[in-house]
Amino acid sequence: MSTSATSHPTIIVCGHGPGISDAVARRFGRAGHPVAIVARNAERLAEAARALSADGIKAEAFPCDLTDPDAVQALVGAVRERLGPIGIVHWNAYVGGAGDLTTGSPTELRAVLDCAVIGLVAAVQAALPDLKAQRGAVLVTGGGLGIDDPKFNAMAVSWGAMGLALSKAAQHKTVGLLHQRLTAEGVFVGEVIVTALVKGTAFDRGNATLEATTIADRFFELNQRRDQVTVMQS
Repeated sequence: MSTSATSHPTIIVCGHGPGISDAVARRFGRAGHPVAIVARNAERLAEAARALSADGIKAEAFPCDLTDPDAVQALVGAVRERLGPIGIVHWNAYVGGAGDLTTGSPTELRAVLDCAVIGLVAAVQAALPDLKAQRGAVLVTGGGLGIDDPKFNAMAVSWGAMGLALSKAAQHKTVGLLHQRLTAEGVFVGEVIVTALVKGTAFDRGNATLEATTIADRFFELNQRRDQVTVMQS
């Protein structure tokens, strides 16, 4: 049975790939939300949209550079025009450059932060009129590497993921600030911080233990209950 009912607002899944974001797209799509999937690679994105559509989910592909705030704002307008009011922004995008902060170029580091924070803020600002009208949500995929703890800091260094760790820490603060700012206006902002390796993602080397569908379920529950800002998932 098709789940393309128009009574549910659109979810924009930013940073679509085969792991968490695809599971989120499917979880919310099955609940009746039209799904806009966003990433850079137009060919892979179109293939993913076809796969979602084949499963009865109303889905369209929107290629975009999520490190470019002007492109992000244009993206939100295009999604609104094609799929209707935006009720959920799911930010799953990341850039993995500047792995070593002692040698990585400032330009690389800027791109990492542009994706994690600037792009996210641009998306929220562009979607905000819809989010307020729909009493919508901003749902962010956080990462354990952003936690300021010796264990996670050592992991980020050994993995060559220092830039990613820094961006996730900044993103976590952004979530907290946006939550404080937007709660009174009826917009929920929350995150699921993933502290284990997820099957099917770029970090999976055959030793991942966490199913992407588990995280998608946590996001769905978080959006429904709205009683926590941060949920830890391991």
